[in-house]
Amino acid sequence: MRIIGGTHKGLRLRPPASLPVRPTTDLAKEALFNILQHQVEFDGLAVLDLFAGTGSITLEFASRGASRVVAVDQYGKCVKFVKETADALGLANVETAKADASRYIGRGGGPFGLVFADPPYDWPTLPQLPSLVMQAGLLQAGGLLVVEHPSTRKLAAHPAWQDTRKYGYSSFSFYR
Repeated sequence: MRIIGGTHKGLRLRPPASLPVRPTTDLAKEALFNILQHQVEFDGLAVLDLFAGTGSITLEFASRGASRVVAVDQYGKCVKFVKETADALGLANVETAKADASRYIGRGGGPFGLVFADPPYDWPTLPQLPSLVMQAGLLQAGGLLVVEHPSTRKLAAHPAWQDTRKYGYSSFSFYR
């Protein structure tokens, strides 16, 4: 796992093996950021990374110039790894929050220009995630929501849906 762009391009991330996560593969992450570079301006972007896990996506956005990246995860070890890594890299634009994603969404801490959500693939509320994020006001006007989900699992229909891209077992669905 590595940072693929920005000021820390090429840096290998070495999270503890004990983290209860399924990290986004480098191939899928590279494809995602190739898509995003044509849709958003990274400089000055406020990003929310729900289900941050190893922080790979958080650190990628921070490396690419996002002004604020909030990494939310319910597991203390994940939050600790993301915070320690961001601190070691001097990424002052990274904030961490140990919280259950459903509760965090309910608090409505936005708005963000981009929300990335990579919940556990068996998360019961996954199909409703786009509606939950939109209703909570987490996205600013014109903001983008990206949900990573298993290719075999469809999300509920939502009027803000734009596109879904499949990369093997993982898919990214985009909402604006």
